[in-house]
Amino acid sequence: MPVTHFVVRWPDGEEERCYSPSTVVREYLRPGDYPLDVFLAQARDGLAAASERVRAKFGYACSSAMDQWAALERRAEPFRTQDAQVVTVVQID
Repeated sequence: MPVTHFVVRWPDGEEERCYSPSTVVREYLRPGDYPLDVFLAQARDGLAAASERVRAKFGYACSSAMDQWAALERRAEPFRTQDAQVVTVVQID
């Protein structure tokens, strides 16, 4: 199963390289700007789909995909109280 990485630029300008165990995440995220809540919803759904692909192939979910989701949620927390925050998906490998 091909691993896919995506680079996110947070509203404070910091970039983070993120992990997905499957290319299916490309169906949920593309390079470009997203309102914070939209980014989080798309990332959650994409990483959940990636984890399910692992489950279908190996019989167990991918804990690394869910760990990545939890890390994104934690990183987004400080921006939730600010208006009109934009997250940029810089690239997807």
